[in-house]
Amino acid sequence: MKIVVDENMPLAEAFFSGFGSVVRLPGRLITQQDLSDADALMVRSVTTVNEALLANTSVKFVGSATIGVDHIDLDYLDKAGISCASAPGCNADAVVNYVIASLLEIKSARGIALDKATVGIVGLGNVGSRLQAALKDIGISVLVCDPPKQLSYQRRGDTSQAETFSSLEEVLAADIVSFHVPKVTEGPFATHHLLNFERLQSLKKGALIINTSRGSVIDNDALRSVLQERSDLSVVLDVWANEPLLDRELASLVDIATPHIAGYSYDGKIKGTHMVYQAYCRFLGQKSAIGIGDVIEEEMEQGVDFKAIGDSGPLTALRIIRAIYLIMEDDMGLRSTLKKPQEERVAAFDQLRKHYRLRREFSTVILRHVDWMLESISESELRWLRAAGFCC
Repeated sequence: MKIVVDENMPLAEAFFSGFGSVVRLPGRLITQQDLSDADALMVRSVTTVNEALLANTSVKFVGSATIGVDHIDLDYLDKAGISCASAPGCNADAVVNYVIASLLEIKSARGIALDKATVGIVGLGNVGSRLQAALKDIGISVLVCDPPKQLSYQRRGDTSQAETFSSLEEVLAADIVSFHVPKVTEGPFATHHLLNFERLQSLKKGALIINTSRGSVIDNDALRSVLQERSDLSVVLDVWANEPLLDRELASLVDIATPHIAGYSYDGKIKGTHMVYQAYCRFLGQKSAIGIGDVIEEEMEQGVDFKAIGDSGPLTALRIIRAIYLIMEDDMGLRSTLKKPQEERVAAFDQLRKHYRLRREFSTVILRHVDWMLESISESELRWLRAAGFCC
């Protein structure tokens, strides 16, 4: 049995070598010829899986270690009798970590009063719902918009739940708006260019926009035009139209620009691999025999010493988070590629992802001198840490 996997999928050998030979390839460069004699294909979001890739191959199973499947032609797979599985929610905690880190960085840089802000969340799936819970734990006012989910509640007659949702216009009037929707190009719930020129123009003064979902959810050309005229807006973009060849001028105008790594934690990627492994076991009619704890590498453990951080200045949530995840390193890494020639920029974008540094989710971090920290930090800062996932 031959299993082709994206080279960025961690611990693939540990999970899949028991089934046969594991062949690692760059996800964006996998070809039909590579799959001619393959039994299974395990990908991430950069591989377009369709008839052009799979026709005349022996692939019978496709697993995507991602929360979304817009890179997969599900209709073709169904017609061709090819089974498919994804990993919904695998990196949801990592994305929430990213959003909270970016909020605190923007607060530090621009002086946004987060405790008095209203946050609008567009999309209440695995990520959006966890972000909503985290922000409510901090004490921040949250509005949510998810028309498909709202309609589902209405059809079930659950009016109390349906009434908890706000319209898109109400959410876009918030101080901060964070997008967590799938890529949908047509139909009543299309998300392509959901934030278009008119809606961008209508954003309130000093608003902050965060997009960690799909690049085309925001009209990138329109966003560039609006930012050229409105310096009051703050923007955090992890996803871009036309990845990996993103708009250099737009990147120069946003506050935080990162190379599609919001969910790229070590833990999130392993959870994705494990979920695909479990699905493949079910496809083969075999019992899942390997757990994450069986294969995770001890050297990947990461800790934070609260006392060491506090010894060099006031203890704040941002300083503690920076000790684990410095989001501005991702920003600087992407910006360093923007002056390269086009072909080099494409390769550089993928290299940033391929060689991404170790990043643990906050809930997995080993904490030292917790008692000292609890005596040295304010209650408001502590709420941010707990909402971010730190067990303190």
